[in-house]
This record gives sequence, C-alpha cells and structure tokens, in this order.
Amino acid sequence: MRELTKILKVLSDESRLRVLNLVLERECCVCEVMQVIGMSQSKASRILSALYDAGLLKLERDGRWALYSIDRDGMKEYMNDIVNGVTKALNDNPVAAKDRENLKKAERVGPRCVNKLCESKLSTKASQP
Repeated sequence: MRELTKILKVLSDESRLRVLNLVLERECCVCEVMQVIGMSQSKASRILSALYDAGLLKLERDGRWALYSIDRDGMKEYMNDIVNGVTKALNDNPVAAKDRENLKKAERVGPRCVNKLCESKLSTKASQP
C-alpha cells in the first residue's frame, strides 16, 4: 500500500505531471526540463528525483549528463497501468502538447546549463523594452 500511495502522491502535482510528460516523450536531462517548463535547476532536479524515487524513472549517466527515462522494465504491472492512464490523459491536454512540442527545441547544454540559461534569460530581458 505504501508504494501505491507514494506513486499517487508524486503524480498529484501539475509540475510533476508535466515533467513526466516530457520523459514519456523521450529521455531528458535536467537542463532540458528547465528549458521546456521554465523552472529552476533545483526544482527540476527535485521533481525528477521524486519521480525516480517513486520507481517511475531510471537514471543513466552519459558523460556529463544524467539522463532520466521511463523505467518500464522495472515497474510492476499496476505501475505501468497508471503510467498508461496518465499518458492517455496527457495526450489531449494542450499544456502537455505544448511542452512536448517545446521539448523538440530543447538542447542538452551540460552541467553548466544553469549559468548559460540564466545568462540567456538575463540578456533576453535586458533587450526587451
């Protein structure tokens, strides 16, 4: 019962559902989640960790990147059923569809992505009237 409660709790938040939606599309690193959803590095990391701790994601290291993906092989059958239900629900959601579209433009910029993204945002804000 504790495992089910943990999964349902982790999926009861819009930000965590949005991040899960991205990882359902393809494997993602923290910097891609930051770019698509527009959240801080610490929040993106916390969300990915929560999804990982709930048993929904797996983590693989690829050089500089920590890549998260859905752990279909490691999930129990009922967990796959829950993820399939979430996937169906997100298919017609406009926010989720926009996030999936934006993921196509996201770049893996490495461990210094936080600094590069912050500099990019500051220069964009400075150039706006």
